[in-house]
Amino acid sequence: MLENQAFSKEISGQRPRLLSIVVPVFNECQSVGPFLSAIDELLLNDELVRSTGLNYEVIFVDDGSQDGTAAALHELCRLNAHVKVLKLSRNFGKEAALSAGLDASSGDAVIPMDVDLQDPPELVVPMIAKWLGGAKIVNAKRIDRRSDTFFKRTSASAFYRIVNKIADHPIDDNVGDFRLLDRDAVNILNRMTEHSRFNKGLFSWIGFATETVEYSRPQRDRGDSKWRPAALFNLALDGITSTTTLPLRIWSLVGAAIAILAFFYAAGLVAYTLFTGGDAPGYASIMVAVLFLGGLNLLSLGMMGEYLGRIAIQVRNRPLYVIDSKEGF
Repeated sequence: MLENQAFSKEISGQRPRLLSIVVPVFNECQSVGPFLSAIDELLLNDELVRSTGLNYEVIFVDDGSQDGTAAALHELCRLNAHVKVLKLSRNFGKEAALSAGLDASSGDAVIPMDVDLQDPPELVVPMIAKWLGGAKIVNAKRIDRRSDTFFKRTSASAFYRIVNKIADHPIDDNVGDFRLLDRDAVNILNRMTEHSRFNKGLFSWIGFATETVEYSRPQRDRGDSKWRPAALFNLALDGITSTTTLPLRIWSLVGAAIAILAFFYAAGLVAYTLFTGGDAPGYASIMVAVLFLGGLNLLSLGMMGEYLGRIAIQVRNRPLYVIDSKEGF
């Protein structure tokens, strides 16, 4: 506490004054109220926040909710001057909803957060302290994922290992969207036009001075996760295709290797036939070669199709999201 007090006196009056908290929500009517209460209690009472004169806004992005979320957010906006609400015209997905919140934010620093309180509000203050100390990005790194299911833990671990081996710009292990972004970083992100969006990759690509705070991820406070295995798989594909073109380049290497092997194999068959008069290898070897090469062709075509599909989405140049209404802005 004394360290925070001395530090706040040193930087008071020298740093920006507005913090934007961006919260994408989808069918979370039970969670928005407790989340806002936790944020208000923290930021209205914390000594560092008060001594630096830091104001804040909470931007909820309703990503096409079909329960009572819209009504709950309307009431929160009516009662709380810190609350702003973006309502999207339909469900565009969390990556697009987060982008909408970043576009709408006006803070000198922005923190994306999940509404389920698995992103601990008490971590916001250490993030602010590191930002005021000069960091442009402050990552929140999960050091304990026991609250996640076995499937999510293992799939996430495998995903980070694969992506960080092939990505042009590796992403930080076990760091989600929960992080602090300086306005300079947000302005760059808002200029990016990717439609097949993988925000973790974009956060890594922009660079800037980065600090890290660590935490153990708690159990979800209420409600249930909206991430299903199919959605996680699609997000993983977006992550791979948006961070590297290696899956395309690798087929050139595989094709070259197979062509060289095929050349030597054919030369061997010709020599065997000329010098021994024996028959060429029979049905079994031919079928193995045909099935093997056919499988590789389908796999490579599928990978190229993933990239081409995303190119087709991009060149249509449709909006990343559509705003139905705004409140509190």
